[in-house]
Amino acid sequence: MIELLGAWIIHFIATLGYAGVFVLMTLESALIPIPSEVTMPFAGSLVALGQFNFWLVVLTGTVGNLVGSLLAYWLGWWGEEAVVRQVITKYGKYVLISEHEYDQAERWFRNHGELIVFLSRVLPVLRTFISLPAGVARMKLPKFIAYTVVGCFIWSIVLTQIGVVLGNNWKTIGVYFHKFDIVIVVTGVVVVVWYVWHKLKHFRKAKTS
Repeated sequence: MIELLGAWIIHFIATLGYAGVFVLMTLESALIPIPSEVTMPFAGSLVALGQFNFWLVVLTGTVGNLVGSLLAYWLGWWGEEAVVRQVITKYGKYVLISEHEYDQAERWFRNHGELIVFLSRVLPVLRTFISLPAGVARMKLPKFIAYTVVGCFIWSIVLTQIGVVLGNNWKTIGVYFHKFDIVIVVTGVVVVVWYVWHKLKHFRKAKTS
């Protein structure tokens, strides 16, 4: 399935050019599972071939991510917790979004504050879903936009440069990012366990005092 999706992404970008990059990066940040780990390195490989301009690719990817993130942010803002969870429960399977993934993003946002919006933009998995809890929490829009733009700009530069360096071997980047996904999930579990333990410890102290 991943190979078929990768082939479709390649064809999409080859056909539409920069517009293809914009659409794919918008969809990714709008909760549609289109991996930027394929989109941007392939666009970078076209930079190496002289077909694309490096900074136009980076700018296109960043703006696309911002537009998609704003769509997800407004869904969270408008729908709030109950509606967002209901939508994910009912329709999430069609775009490969689970309640677990939303819960993970929500916990990271709650535990680490608004700065996680910036940090998550350079982390696989979380970068796709973090806009929802930011919207639910009514994070200030200017700050959300600023964190999103800076984080996505860095992400786009890194992935595009990797595509430039790897050239025709750009596909190898996907293997490493899928391994990194596992690290992110494990880290998330550790954070949650620590948070629960910390809260229980605080509760017991309050109860005995």
